[in-house]
Amino acid sequence: MLLSLQAATVRFGGRAVLDAVDLQVAEHEVVCVLGPSGSGKSTLLRAVAGLQPLDSGRVLLGGRDQAGVPAHRRGVGLMFQDHQLFPQRDVGGNVAFGLRMHGASRAEQDVRVRELLELVGLPGAAGRAVASLSGGEQQRVALARALAPGPRLLMLDEPLGQLDRSLRERLVVELRELFGRLGTTVLAVTHDQGEAFALADRVVVMRDGRIAQSGTPLDVWQRPADAFVARFLGFGNVVEAVVGDGAAVTPWGKVPVPQDAPQGTRTLLVRPAGVRLVPADAGLRCRVTARTFRGTHVAVHLQPEDAPRLEAACALRSAPEVGDEVGVEFDAADVVVLGGSARP
Repeated sequence: MLLSLQAATVRFGGRAVLDAVDLQVAEHEVVCVLGPSGSGKSTLLRAVAGLQPLDSGRVLLGGRDQAGVPAHRRGVGLMFQDHQLFPQRDVGGNVAFGLRMHGASRAEQDVRVRELLELVGLPGAAGRAVASLSGGEQQRVALARALAPGPRLLMLDEPLGQLDRSLRERLVVELRELFGRLGTTVLAVTHDQGEAFALADRVVVMRDGRIAQSGTPLDVWQRPADAFVARFLGFGNVVEAVVGDGAAVTPWGKVPVPQDAPQGTRTLLVRPAGVRLVPADAGLRCRVTARTFRGTHVAVHLQPEDAPRLEAACALRSAPEVGDEVGVEFDAADVVVLGGSARP
């Protein structure tokens, strides 16, 4: 295991912002830590980097305890949201900075800078001024600089947070391909689940300084651990229910559940795709209160008479209008029985 956190704890003013966290990252694995502001994800990154001392617990890299090891001797690469490039140096000077600090010769620096700029899609850019670069180009230079010394662990802090959506979506695909090609071990933190799910082999969701869930992107998306994770991922159809044989009693009436669903008082998630619209007299009667265009579908917001709101995912050409009365039925294939309480 390349990285291991063991009961890692950091306190600010008596409050644990990192609360006895256990986390392992294997060689060549890409792990993205997700969570809302204040969840502890950036503190976790800083603790691994050596920029934030632990109050208790351990950080091990390659099996060696990093207590007392300064940041510049940990052999990790750091890439921040705001790039932190040196404006007085050209692109080549920025990329070569870590190499120079490690005593590489000028010839070695030149070769490595040329290789890295080609790798990140900026061939021949060594002589360009940092100020002449676009945001996406600056991000590529920051990545090349972080990779230059050959770190055993690359850490990214909101790496694409300042870029526009289309550029973010393009770069995250390029990063995924690049890390796969290089075999880079990556620990990244972000609040953007789309970015994390596209980049990571494993997603870690944090809440209040603790890990709420860890798993592959598919596992976390298909089976959120609890109501907090489900809502953080953007699912709003979450209620408390009593699950029996093949059905759950909910504020929306009886909702079918998978046959192997755990029984008793549970939290129920109904994905928008599992909310099917039917004629108003054929199901749970609802009024359409809003429609949101989502690119591939329309999110239709529905208000039953005496129950929490629902969201349905509808095809573009068949979405009802605001004010329409519709009926709702539920598809068990898109119903997930979670643990814990539905309250946040």
